[in-house]
Amino acid sequence: MQFLDLKSQYKFIKKEIDSAIKKVLDSSVFIGGPEVEAFEKEVAKFSGAEYAISVNSGTDALFLSLKALGIGPGDEVITTPFTFIATAEVIAACGAKPVFVDIDPRTFNIDPQKLVSKLNQVSKYGKSRVRAIIPVHLFGQMAEMEEIMKIARQYKLKVVEDGAQAIGAEIRSKNKNKKSKIFKAGSMGDFGCFSFFPSKNLGAYGDGGMVVTNSKKLAEKVRLLKNHGSSPKEKYKNLTLGVNSRLDAIQAAILRVKLRHLEDWSKARAKKAEYYTNSLANLAEYLSTPYIASDHTHIFHQYTIRVKQNLRSKLVKYLSDNGIPTMIYYPLPLHLQPAFKNLGYKRGDFPEAEKTAKEVLSLSIYPELPQKDQAYIIEKIHSFFTNIYK
Repeated sequence: MQFLDLKSQYKFIKKEIDSAIKKVLDSSVFIGGPEVEAFEKEVAKFSGAEYAISVNSGTDALFLSLKALGIGPGDEVITTPFTFIATAEVIAACGAKPVFVDIDPRTFNIDPQKLVSKLNQVSKYGKSRVRAIIPVHLFGQMAEMEEIMKIARQYKLKVVEDGAQAIGAEIRSKNKNKKSKIFKAGSMGDFGCFSFFPSKNLGAYGDGGMVVTNSKKLAEKVRLLKNHGSSPKEKYKNLTLGVNSRLDAIQAAILRVKLRHLEDWSKARAKKAEYYTNSLANLAEYLSTPYIASDHTHIFHQYTIRVKQNLRSKLVKYLSDNGIPTMIYYPLPLHLQPAFKNLGYKRGDFPEAEKTAKEVLSLSIYPELPQKDQAYIIEKIHSFFTNIYK
């Protein structure tokens, strides 16, 4: 059994993928061109944003968004300590300082109340250096973006959504007239950033990323920065210092095919998540299943349970002994990573993130996961707690 079987997905769409790749090879347009341009428009429409700019990774999407906002030395950017290192790494790469705020233990996303407390705390010591917030939509569920955007407006901060794991996730908002409106991941902040790493819900056959925004001015800044700061009108004229961050046409063609299937794949993931949740409900004494916040749509990039009573390592070993792979995202919060030692954080500074890191365990979930395999996983989890552990 595999934790993620990408080959089965390829077999399902093989004819479409092979045809798309051949079309690019026949055209010999490998950088930019019609496939990339079409994919950008399709992602913008899918995410509910006005503009989409393709880049070569989710990490670059975050980095270039911060650069376009003018984030640099002396600035501070708030984010969560419970995420992949790239989220905070790009802040440091801009010369700014990552500032962490603890998470909501139910959703694993940044806690808006703790965010306000942090902003009030830093304001006490004079002029705040905080310029932006990077909320992470972890495991496929959006952070509480309405609250975060209100906070950002109050404190005059920019917002970059890290939607690397959440393309297609939604929040249903109710306005003053009680009419609901749906916001998709990436469409609410100044920027939204996506990753097309192969294991993502919308994954390329290599690296890839996308920046979305509703600002024409910001979109133009990212386009400038991603291509060496080159003038779009005059060849070999560089208006600023940028980087080389372009999405290959072959990857764009592959992703265009996959985007057409993404909503169906998300529905399939949701059904498998529901099967897990219903089947594990009677083990609440030992574990908790994913919490879905009110008016949120979870796309289940990962199906992550919390294992109580320090039993995670024993459960992982038992499942492994029975041929079942699992993953731990993430075993060490960012404030305890050696790479961020210079920030001066210590164990105990973010108790919810630290406790969560000791308890989370991700189970296999992907659209093509055979039901017999999922039933076997559930059976062995039950066996561990009802027979082995007791």
